[in-house]
Amino acid sequence: MNLKKSALSYLCIFSLALQAETWQQWRGPHHDGSAPDKPQSVDFSATKNVKWKAELPGPSGATPVVCSNHVFVSSVDEAKEELLGICIDRKSGKVLWQKNLGSGYRPSDAGTKIALGPRSNYASPSPVCDGKVAIFTFGNGDMVALNYAGDEIWRKNIQKEHGDFCYQWTFSASPTLYDGKLYLPVLQRNEQAHERGDAKAGSYILCIDPATGKDVWKHQRESKAIVESLEAYGTIVPYEGNGKKQFVVFGADIVTLHDAATGTETWRWGTWNPNHEQQWWRTVPSPVVGNDTVVICAPKKQPIYAIDLKSKPDAETMQGMLWNSDAHRDISSDVPTPLFYKNHFFVLNDLDKSLSKLEAQTGKILWTTKLPSSKKWRSSPTASDDKIFIMNHAGLVMAIDANSGKELLSTEMASSKEDNIRSSIAIADQQLFIRTNSQIYCIEASVQN
Repeated sequence: MNLKKSALSYLCIFSLALQAETWQQWRGPHHDGSAPDKPQSVDFSATKNVKWKAELPGPSGATPVVCSNHVFVSSVDEAKEELLGICIDRKSGKVLWQKNLGSGYRPSDAGTKIALGPRSNYASPSPVCDGKVAIFTFGNGDMVALNYAGDEIWRKNIQKEHGDFCYQWTFSASPTLYDGKLYLPVLQRNEQAHERGDAKAGSYILCIDPATGKDVWKHQRESKAIVESLEAYGTIVPYEGNGKKQFVVFGADIVTLHDAATGTETWRWGTWNPNHEQQWWRTVPSPVVGNDTVVICAPKKQPIYAIDLKSKPDAETMQGMLWNSDAHRDISSDVPTPLFYKNHFFVLNDLDKSLSKLEAQTGKILWTTKLPSSKKWRSSPTASDDKIFIMNHAGLVMAIDANSGKELLSTEMASSKEDNIRSSIAIADQQLFIRTNSQIYCIEASVQN
């Protein structure tokens, strides 16, 4: 036996096993909302079968990320106007450290507060972790990397380096960690919003070295979209097709494919906005990729589209499109990112309050489950163990059977005073990590209390 090859195989297997027990970034280990299938509990509440819970200083739309024995959470202290990075011991729930990471940087209107209304704040982007560092990103442009002991490794501010943001709302794209690099999209207007921002900056994609924080490259992303339709708040998704390492970017009336090493655009499809007539169609969901197909969600009750990533797209003829949901307008999403799990797409319609399962290649609707509550459902669905987990603005958590669409669990995880909860449920091994505005829970399938 070749000992070197055997050792290398062992390391690869160990690495994959370790990754299977983590949720290193917003959409999980596969960048599609799914986790490896391990038994997951559907018999829990805010007081039942909880391994641990930890108090949080304030709200955030960010999803917790999990690396090894550490859980990293972005948050705010609204009273002190601090942007926080928090590290929690995965085994005990003890807060290992809590750091004020915000630089205090403001756009040109110096009176802007950290809390930008009840629906968002500067702590909306989710952190990422790679086994060495945890990187926190904030809506004011701050990016800060810390080791697991809480020591600051590097920091930078995107606005200071590349110009003030031109957004109607709050910059909230989460970075993507892929192939040893960090990718961040800044898709924004080419004019000021609320009399602030650098109109000359345009939209761009950054590739950053996670070890140093230095830019590897910057790619300008052009579009014929106008005004708010240029704005996008989603995250970059990797795609490996034809043996190439690539990534997908969605927003500004188009979806594009890029070479991961250089950022060069290799493919473009769109638009669902003919002649770019609609100027207020900002996009919030990220793309989701499965079976060489990318699904994107046009905004404000518009259809979703499935495009063949191996096709030669043509915007005029819609060549490359496999299907869309124009005939079924209840299959739509304005905010949540769809899920790809076991060769199917799952779409959470936040405006119609329903969850649907679709065949990946045809778009055929296999089931649609109507959701309860007057509150909006805006956290993106995640899945493991043939269960789909979702949470609404009030902290109502539901588990839906992925095969039948039947409800398996419905439980309140937040106090009656909480609202606008947007964090997705992270899944790592046999544990669920549920973040409300004031607490984070670790639910473990083996826990009985």
